[in-house]
Amino acid sequence: MFKSGTFVAEHVAPITDEQVQPNGVDLTVTSIDQSEGGGQIARDGKKIGDRIPVEPENDWFELSSGSYVVRYGEQVTIPEGHIGFILPRSSLLRNGASLHTAVWDTGYEGRGAGLLTVGAPIEIEVGARIGQFVLATADHEGAYDGTYHGEGL
Repeated sequence: MFKSGTFVAEHVAPITDEQVQPNGVDLTVTSIDQSEGGGQIARDGKKIGDRIPVEPENDWFELSSGSYVVRYGEQVTIPEGHIGFILPRSSLLRNGASLHTAVWDTGYEGRGAGLLTVGAPIEIEVGARIGQFVLATADHEGAYDGTYHGEGL
């Protein structure tokens, strides 16, 4: 079962009242990088490819078609007995862009990142709300203690 936005808000900081939605909390974009390739996924590890920061002009990111990595402006904590997801805001989708993220397991804490896929040129303002963070109840064994625990902090 998905939790209420009020519950989710207890696990996100900093936030404004406008970010709290009925079933989640809107996350903002603080930085955007363009992937330069060179990554590797192995059976016993990984190598993240180089990234080139996209510099905003007058607080706006001007993005052409392609793939980008966005860093969220808020720190999230996944509480015991829950699992976290980030879904794109509909205004992002209606502009031909989408946000993709992995599952955030119980115990994860950090300022995460997501994959932004842009189908047609778009401008995104620094601090704009681009995704909605939701929490659902979930059974689990153990808690997340992987590579990305504490990322962006």
